[in-house]
Amino acid sequence: MKQKIKSISKESKIRPRKHLGQNFLIDHGILGIIADAAELTKDDVVLEIGAGTGILTETLEKEAGHVIAVEIDERLVSVLHRRFSQYSNVEVVKGDFLQLNLTELMASSTLISEKSKVVANLPYYITTPIILRLFSHAKLFERLVVLLQREVAERIVAVPGSKRYGAFSVVAQYYSDPEIITVVPPGAFWPQPKVDSAVVRMLIRETPRVNTLDEEMFFAVVRGGFAKRRKTILRALSMAGKTYPELASVKEDDLKRILAEVGVDSKRRAETITLGEFGQIADAIVLERSES
Repeated sequence: MKQKIKSISKESKIRPRKHLGQNFLIDHGILGIIADAAELTKDDVVLEIGAGTGILTETLEKEAGHVIAVEIDERLVSVLHRRFSQYSNVEVVKGDFLQLNLTELMASSTLISEKSKVVANLPYYITTPIILRLFSHAKLFERLVVLLQREVAERIVAVPGSKRYGAFSVVAQYYSDPEIITVVPPGAFWPQPKVDSAVVRMLIRETPRVNTLDEEMFFAVVRGGFAKRRKTILRALSMAGKTYPELASVKEDDLKRILAEVGVDSKRRAETITLGEFGQIADAIVLERSES
């Protein structure tokens, strides 16, 4: 596998670009694990982000009905076109994933699929923005199976009270049921990164984990709480109004009363608060504002 990628790179005069987070997967066993986690069928439309030299694309093409391979690097786009020009079920898209219209992109598929799957080896430097963007279009997808930095994977699955638990954990668990499938050592890539990676599967929920009155308020409370994670939840939310307009009109005395009403000790920190408790706080603030 490594020799194959090096051969493709040499033939195309391509070297991995560090600033684009290009670490090409060379472990065939990990490719199999990713494909198994995706549970692909010929009825599936798959979105691959950062297709690179097409090693994962090759696996996806064999098992899925249609593959949309997105790549930002012009050099690699040329490689992908050459490799897959004869495959009617592979669509190569050149562009910055964060700038693409996802609704239009997925609608362009030649298959009719109620929901698509994301299967990708994500570049480390923009992993979080990519996942957040996918969640903002969660209704388009049935699952995300991604290879990413182990630290990010641990943040995604982290539970309240753990060191990795934060706003990103809450967002991921609000939209999905995530799990780490396997840890991947640096030797599975060329060139080798300096840290471990992990395959993560996120099954998109039919309904969010928290039934909240106002989703924008919920996320404002979550992000506001974690913005000052060394502060108490009362103090953090009191200070958050400067950044989050939803919380601007809520006074500290009102927050203290609201926290008491929902049974959350005002001296706790955000890292100890569950998704359900964040939802209760947000809903209480919404009701408070509607009555004032």
